[in-house]
Amino acid sequence: MSVLEFDKNQLGNLEYSLQREMLSTNRAGGYMSTTIVCCNTRKYHGLFVGPVIDGDQNDYVMLSSLDETVLQHDQSFNLAIHRFPEVYEPKGHKYLIDFTYTPVQTLTYRVGGVLLRKEILWIHSRPQLLIRYTLLEARSQTTLRLRPFLAFRNKHSLSKANFTADGHSYHIAGGVRNRLYANFPWLYMQVDAPTAEFIPAPDWYYNFEYTEERERGYDYLEDLLTTGYFETEITKDKPVVFSCSLEEVASPEELNAMFEAETARRTQKEDFLSCLRHSARQFIVKNGSDTAVVAGYPWFGRWGRDTFISLPGITLTQGRADVCMDVLDTMTREMQDGLFPNMGTAYNSVDAPLWFFWTLQQLAAHTSDTEVWQRYGTFMKDILNAYRRGIGNVIAVHDNGLVWASNPSLAMTWMDAVADGKPVTGRDGYQVEINALWYNAICYTLKLAAEAGDRKFTDDWKTLPDKIRESFLSLFWSEETGYLADYVTENGIRNTFVRPNQVIACSLDYKMLDERQQIAVLDTIRRHLLTSRGLRTLSPQNPLYKGRYEGDQPTRDKAYHQGSVWVWPLEHYVKARFDLRGRNYLRNAEELLNGFNDDLSSYGIGSVAELYDGDPPHTQRGAISQAWSVGAVLRIQEMIDKWKAEPTDYK
Repeated sequence: MSVLEFDKNQLGNLEYSLQREMLSTNRAGGYMSTTIVCCNTRKYHGLFVGPVIDGDQNDYVMLSSLDETVLQHDQSFNLAIHRFPEVYEPKGHKYLIDFTYTPVQTLTYRVGGVLLRKEILWIHSRPQLLIRYTLLEARSQTTLRLRPFLAFRNKHSLSKANFTADGHSYHIAGGVRNRLYANFPWLYMQVDAPTAEFIPAPDWYYNFEYTEERERGYDYLEDLLTTGYFETEITKDKPVVFSCSLEEVASPEELNAMFEAETARRTQKEDFLSCLRHSARQFIVKNGSDTAVVAGYPWFGRWGRDTFISLPGITLTQGRADVCMDVLDTMTREMQDGLFPNMGTAYNSVDAPLWFFWTLQQLAAHTSDTEVWQRYGTFMKDILNAYRRGIGNVIAVHDNGLVWASNPSLAMTWMDAVADGKPVTGRDGYQVEINALWYNAICYTLKLAAEAGDRKFTDDWKTLPDKIRESFLSLFWSEETGYLADYVTENGIRNTFVRPNQVIACSLDYKMLDERQQIAVLDTIRRHLLTSRGLRTLSPQNPLYKGRYEGDQPTRDKAYHQGSVWVWPLEHYVKARFDLRGRNYLRNAEELLNGFNDDLSSYGIGSVAELYDGDPPHTQRGAISQAWSVGAVLRIQEMIDKWKAEPTDYK
């Protein structure tokens, strides 16, 4: 049975349908996203969203929605649904009788004697949306009316009615072109029906309400401009195809053939793995010579830290070492003083460069150490030397060999939420995962340098690992508690909150803990943090624990790393358990993986969410599709497959 099963009887139930969101991307940063009933509940929803202005890294909502109305016997039936204050209008969801996701998102409506199928398709190779309408049943002449609602705004903002917007439509073959504001490109909307006519009727519609934004504490009311509508007869022998693009289609009559050709290239997304592999490919964005990873849809852009953590899972598990290296090459071109850009162009992450080494280790398993050294050895040495020298006044390597990172205005590790102008979990000092990664990076670089005969590097660095290990165990390990401190201040004060960061010290190829210590740490994590969806960011026994990630932004930020469950650390927990138990951990790993099956059809369809509530039932939260969540689940599957094929039993 497909993991993407939807209850047809529940499609008209908005509590069911509005919680399920679909996403389709064009691999160049553009996307279509909305709920399965095509009611936008987020400002990030839209049928045509993406980069449209040259040199601008932002995404823009161009076409917000498209209302379909079926006309028969002087009666009209609007299939759309929008939320306005206190009311849904129109209520087209009551006509919806079926929804399928693969190979393209398909909605089927019944209106009296009319049965209409709607298929939504984003073209992978260019910014173009196609929607095909097929009349499956009709007892009399049927007319289809299509009314586009335009936004032309940054996806993080909202459109408001104004006198500046140009509501004029300029006729082209099969349709019109519109440009609401002079700094935007033209948007071309065309249909392939020879009887189609566009009737200009510019008008503002007010107060579209985005309920998810209201719940998240943001502005949630938007005004949208419609410049008119298409109207055409539709018959059972001839589908109608609507196109929205940044380029004019020269021959609109070829739109259906274009739709068929693109559909033929799509793979079926039926089982768990095919869904996640497809989702993984959606995070890879190519623009010219650059290849980047979108951290999550629909609101994240590129994040350096997320890129390195997610990259092995979303590329190497599918045999795409070439794509992995394309991304790494893009990132290394932007490296400055040992740091990579984290969010946008901000060089504020102490861990991203250290995760770079971990990514290279995974890449080497699919290529070779020799190739990694030849391609990235210089960058590896540059990063280590920069850390050892010190970077600004925020990153330093002290005499004890450990990395110190501190910034009073922002958090430099992955626990980076800020509320009321202050980091929620600042963790200034020696952080446990940073120094585990630091040790791993040095040991791996020493190995490659020795194999390559780089005597200068090995002579300069060979004594440091022992010093780091001794200092690390002295500062972080506690025999009394049986686990590692989360961070240690410069004057030696330990923060002993039970957090997942210590799992990294157990999962890396080069570990500073002995087997007894690793087992103790992992057992602590199992008791306090392990859930069916990942690891909590704080023990429920801690008075600062927040079990639900909801409310306005400050409230959510205070829960982001104070109890919320994250998927990506689960990969490292499973890896550490396999390192210790081998095949004997297979059943446990499979149980953890099976927990995600139902999630693929209940939030972001076919993907894994950014995070989950710490409290049961661990409701999905945040972005509907997150790169390092998907990557982690694929890596866990890869580990399971590896150990299933491994004939040797371990203790």
